[in-house]
Amino acid sequence: MKEELKRAWVARVFTTVEDIVYVGLGLLLAGCSLALLVSGMIIFGQNLMAGSLMTNIVALLDRVLLILLVVELLYTVQGSFREHTLMPEPFLLIGLIAGIRRVLLLTAELAQVDEKSDVVFQRFIVELVALTVLIVALVISLVLLRRRSGMEGTERAK
Repeated sequence: MKEELKRAWVARVFTTVEDIVYVGLGLLLAGCSLALLVSGMIIFGQNLMAGSLMTNIVALLDRVLLILLVVELLYTVQGSFREHTLMPEPFLLIGLIAGIRRVLLLTAELAQVDEKSDVVFQRFIVELVALTVLIVALVISLVLLRRRSGMEGTERAK
């Protein structure tokens, strides 16, 4: 009996520490996302006023996708705090956003390279193929995960 009380106390302490860490992470991620959003809006306004929005659209899109990544991480932390379990779907979404973000940056970088040598082009193609495979795998994983979740929901309803 005394052993069970000790285990329960230790488990409660660890749960409290875990909650404190999740709250701290949530605050940091919320602050980062708000700072990125405000700076993105300022950059957007400056580019709009200067008439250089179209030339800087890729950088702005990169900023938007970065904000989405941080917000998705915040959602993951929130879910982990609330449920006390790790959910795979937000991590797959984060990976998907990161892959798409890298593809956009990679294609923008290639467009800006003056000397398009064979070596640069081959590296570009290899990275693009790897990213494409990663994105397809993440999408398939998300679809399968959602189907499984939907099936479990219908089985529970029966």
